[in-house]
Amino acid sequence: MHNLTEFLAKHHHWFLFVVLEVVSLVLLFRFNNYQGSVWFTSANEVTGTVLATSSKVESFFSLGKVNEDLTRRNMYLEHQVRVLSEQLRDKQVAADSTRKQTPAGLDGFRLIPAKVVDNSLSKTDNFITIDKGSADGIRKDMGVACGNGVVGIVYLVSRHFSVVIPVLNSKSNISCAIAGRGYFGYLHWQGGSSALAYVDGIPRHAHFKLHEKVVTSGYSSVFPPGVLVGEILHVFNSTDGLSYRLQIKLSTDFSRLRDVCVIDDPIAEERLQVNQAALDSIKPKQ
Repeated sequence: MHNLTEFLAKHHHWFLFVVLEVVSLVLLFRFNNYQGSVWFTSANEVTGTVLATSSKVESFFSLGKVNEDLTRRNMYLEHQVRVLSEQLRDKQVAADSTRKQTPAGLDGFRLIPAKVVDNSLSKTDNFITIDKGSADGIRKDMGVACGNGVVGIVYLVSRHFSVVIPVLNSKSNISCAIAGRGYFGYLHWQGGSSALAYVDGIPRHAHFKLHEKVVTSGYSSVFPPGVLVGEILHVFNSTDGLSYRLQIKLSTDFSRLRDVCVIDDPIAEERLQVNQAALDSIKPKQ
């Protein structure tokens, strides 16, 4: 004990130096946006590799449940194929109409598959890390979806990893519409259950029913129209009484999210440039 005390007393200035360095770095990255962004991007590249390895081990032990889901989904799809085949025969559809088609709403879009290597659910601002980055064609503000529906929007990109702002984030704001109705609003999450979110701004004159589907509206360059979001559970009045607020049961199970697709719209940049040119043209001249 005496030797330890003597050692600490002899080298106390080095310990003080380390403590002060740690405090200064914390203050630098916490209260400076640029330095914080650089640190977050760099740290994401390093931790992404570790998280990817951890995710592979976890995925191995969850293969049983994944196979069960695939079996159920395969049975559903086979049933749908039989129903559609009978309808085609009954209506004597022309032979060329039976060719395999791209799913509605995804014509012209490229889907980049990715694995989720980190995912949080219990925070107010949750984030998801995927194992694809700029080297794979990922860019900021791309939409992310899975086989069941919408996931979120790409927020930060490094060479081999990307951070996604999911629906389960207070800053998420995705344009949605009631399927087949045309009325649209904006999807928000207010914390709590990872299975529930809200769509605000539905007009009072809108006609719809409970359990109808909510999909992406296509009114942005992030998601194509028709990507499933969830179904309507409850209807409330907005705080100002001028619109409806819909409680939505999300179609995506974020607690078991493993495989996603990043949606690449090749003409998104051109669309943004045209919109920006239109905005610039109406600005008052100085």
